[in-house]
Amino acid sequence: MGLLSGSASFMRFTVAGELPDHFWDFVAERVVAHSFQDIDDNLEEYSIGWVSVANMFDSEFGYASYAAGDYVVLSMRVDERKVSPAVLKKFTMKEEERIKREKQIPKLNRSARLEIKERIRAELVRKAAPVPVIYDLCWNISDNTLLFFSTSKKAMVQLEDLFRETFDLSIILQIPWTTATHLADEQLVATLDDLRPAILI
Repeated sequence: MGLLSGSASFMRFTVAGELPDHFWDFVAERVVAHSFQDIDDNLEEYSIGWVSVANMFDSEFGYASYAAGDYVVLSMRVDERKVSPAVLKKFTMKEEERIKREKQIPKLNRSARLEIKERIRAELVRKAAPVPVIYDLCWNISDNTLLFFSTSKKAMVQLEDLFRETFDLSIILQIPWTTATHLADEQLVATLDDLRPAILI
């Protein structure tokens, strides 16, 4: 579930680093520069970039659709051509059997089998349609907090890399302790600092 759905799961991050002057001009330039590039009409295996939260096909961001008050709202789109391991195994074995019959040999050596597997994988990848996945995010620039609407570890790694590449800023996952210190007032933060672990038996 994403940002615009009725219910959602999300992870909270802190955005670390100084925001540049003329922030919205900076965002406009960087988001477009790192927008999603379609791979439907080429043989690339992987593509990642930003699209509009409202439309996964909008990577031009007309009317600054990523700007909502003090928030930057974007979707990270990842397209990848995938081949099922079972399908790869089936066609690899089929090709091995064909070559053994053609050469009239009982067995292929390891290097030949690896070459066949890589060739078959490349052929299957070229035929596969890219599978799209969309992850929404909401960046509150007034308190440097970012909500990422996924709990996938792989997606969070992809987000960290793309966010750093796009904005030259790092994001740090907030654990419950850091979330509490971020949201609480000074008195409560001081109380939290005095807490010590206890052994419960």
